[in-house]
Amino acid sequence: MKLSKLFFALLIIFSMTSFKWAPKDSIATSRMLKSREFYQIKTYILKTEQQEQTTDAYLKEAYLPALKKLGIKNIGVFKPKPIATDSLKKIIVIIPFSSLDQFLKLDEKLAKDKTYLTAGAYYLKATYKQSPYMRMESVLLKAFSDHPFLTKPALNSTRSSRVYELRSYESATEAIYQNKVDMFNAGGEIKLFERLGFNAVFYGEVISGAKMPNLMYMTTFADQQSRDAHWKSFVDSPEWKGLIAMEKYKNNISHIDITFLYPTDYSDY
Repeated sequence: MKLSKLFFALLIIFSMTSFKWAPKDSIATSRMLKSREFYQIKTYILKTEQQEQTTDAYLKEAYLPALKKLGIKNIGVFKPKPIATDSLKKIIVIIPFSSLDQFLKLDEKLAKDKTYLTAGAYYLKATYKQSPYMRMESVLLKAFSDHPFLTKPALNSTRSSRVYELRSYESATEAIYQNKVDMFNAGGEIKLFERLGFNAVFYGEVISGAKMPNLMYMTTFADQQSRDAHWKSFVDSPEWKGLIAMEKYKNNISHIDITFLYPTDYSDY
């Protein structure tokens, strides 16, 4: 009889303990599922061949190896497709962060990395007369809820023929901007891109940058012909025609910037 009561008491305690911790585990799982990456897009604006060579060497030999040592992977490094009217050169670096804290502590950690400091000394200690770039711009983004993590594109073509299309969509107001973000997520625009094989790398809400409110995203293609064919299939699709016909999604973009890029030989994708 006493053993039965003891067993019954232990059963109640175990049940209460399980009930107590299950919701916490569920909350943790839910938070994990809802977590989203952050992205920094760093643009180095260059005037001379020497600046381009110096910055390229720094990124390849010092900066990217140091980031990877800290567990930051899938770093994209790109240059714009040449345009005859361009007088300046650019190198664009896309860095994924697992959290804002990781982003905020990056420079502090790099300052303690002796290997990085030695490998990048020629860049880090450059004089004002021999600066490695004209200016450096930075944009910080938070990944979309329906595409929370960066995806490395699977392309079999040669790097020189690939097309990486970086787009920035600006909106007239914050509320209208949120409407465009909703169009990508709940509206199904991301799902349509996925169905049509656009090889999207990321979709991000700009939380700090020179052009706000705006969002940015990158899609990738084997070559220019593939890019044009994919966009035609997008514009002609019933899903897109249905979306743009909806009154609630009209006039939610005020300006679009499109930049065609190609990857450097040391880019991760």
